[in-house]
Amino acid sequence: MSDSFDIDPDLVRKLADLLNETGLGEIEYEDNGKRVRVALPGVGAPAVAAPVVAPAAAPVATPSTAGGDAAAHPGAVTSPMVGTVYLAQAPEDPPFVKAGDSVREGQTLLLIEAMKTFNEVKAPRTGTLQSIAVASGQPVEFGEVLAIIE
Repeated sequence: MSDSFDIDPDLVRKLADLLNETGLGEIEYEDNGKRVRVALPGVGAPAVAAPVVAPAAAPVATPSTAGGDAAAHPGAVTSPMVGTVYLAQAPEDPPFVKAGDSVREGQTLLLIEAMKTFNEVKAPRTGTLQSIAVASGQPVEFGEVLAIIE
């Protein structure tokens, strides 16, 4: 087999960084018939992502996502991935939760769409939803504050 395929280590590093940034388990890239796949250990190719529970404490932002005093709030619910936020199951449906609602641990707060897969973001603890820091249809980054639970 004399078809050699030179691996671009910078490309592999960029793809691995993208995996970490997005929370994905694997990524595949093709260019001019050459294909590179990077996957986390033990990750296959699932057709549907499992629901995601966001960490309870992480950097926080105000509803404008500008950072500031809310950054240290212990009840911050942050985005576990890069994607688009949806506050309801469908545009005509009521939101999963509203500011002021009592929420229980494991309750769905919102959805994040990433690569045509909808991932549930669940409440990491029981409490009162103080605020929702994002709007439906808004793109979010990994670690961005989505809501605050008191």
